[in-house]
Amino acid sequence: MAVPISQMWTVATYVLKQKLKGRKRYPLVLMLEPLFRCNLACAGCGKIQYPAHVLKMELTPEECFKAVDECGAPTVSIPGGEPLLHPQIGEIVEGLVARKKYIYLCTNALLLKQKIHLFKPSKYLTFSVHMDGQREHHDFSVCLEGGYDKALDGVKEALARGFRVTTNTTLFDGADPKSVRAFFDEMMQLGVEGMMLSPGYSYDKAPDQSHFLGRARTRRLFRAILSNRSSQWRFNQSALFLEFLMGKRDYACTPWGMPTYNVFGWQKPCYLLQDGYADSFAELLEATAWENYGTESGNPRCANCMVHSGYEASAVNDLFGSLRGLWQETKARMFGGYSDPAALKLLEEPVRPVHAFNPLVQIAAPAAEETRV
Repeated sequence: MAVPISQMWTVATYVLKQKLKGRKRYPLVLMLEPLFRCNLACAGCGKIQYPAHVLKMELTPEECFKAVDECGAPTVSIPGGEPLLHPQIGEIVEGLVARKKYIYLCTNALLLKQKIHLFKPSKYLTFSVHMDGQREHHDFSVCLEGGYDKALDGVKEALARGFRVTTNTTLFDGADPKSVRAFFDEMMQLGVEGMMLSPGYSYDKAPDQSHFLGRARTRRLFRAILSNRSSQWRFNQSALFLEFLMGKRDYACTPWGMPTYNVFGWQKPCYLLQDGYADSFAELLEATAWENYGTESGNPRCANCMVHSGYEASAVNDLFGSLRGLWQETKARMFGGYSDPAALKLLEEPVRPVHAFNPLVQIAAPAAEETRV
């Protein structure tokens, strides 16, 4: 099973408590960004485009703990930037483990072997390693030749030391479904606990604005990838969310389900959009005009969004909202091969080579592992 029973039970009981209290809006995962700087310059990322003085900013461990306690979500995702560049990341993780939060430390793994001594294996800690597919595609996606092999070394080291490890894959227009499926096989053979998937989102600051997926193409791509699937594949996500990506069900966005706290405060309305900041989590919930966001709102910035930070919580709410949702999730996990002959034909369609659609003239290879700002 991709998620330990203890973690599933913690999340399930938490959600049920929120429902019994009649809460319509509650957090499921806190997106905690302790810094924005990174040692990669991915073409699809908008986080590293801040000016140098912002990239030098960091949350203190105390600020992280306050946000986690204030939010109350059972799960904490630590993205960035690259969290392993934070000089106190070990202390931050240790404090969250002491609070019995389930932590997903999102890393490109370039520094994982070097910094792994800062952490102790725990059921509460998972390294979520950014892997965007097989070697060639990953290296072009992160704009670093040899990036895949360095990440792979980090994954192997973490697994050998007994850490929980998942992969986190973002897919853009032009992704080769057959290559992605082969990548899944490779990750399962490697021994990672599970895999996470999401379509890319068009950050305003991202250097590449031409290869983000529209909704129709997202559904088509994920239908090709996730239909007729191997029984060996394990996903660290709700099966209902994966069906959403395949176009088998529809959900409204619940951005409050994965709120973001970073160096500027509580980000309105979500991890992906920046329409101001709140001083407290309570203010974020109360002062944000949630009706202005999501596909159904007509907001053009939300029109093509199907990412996990907006819709995974929607699927989990569906899962625990009724016996029907629980049965659909259980059925999908036990019998979800998704036989689809038409989807097999999609795998045979020609795909342009990754080099043909990447807008970068050359691959940027940092001279040092540590970022330079």
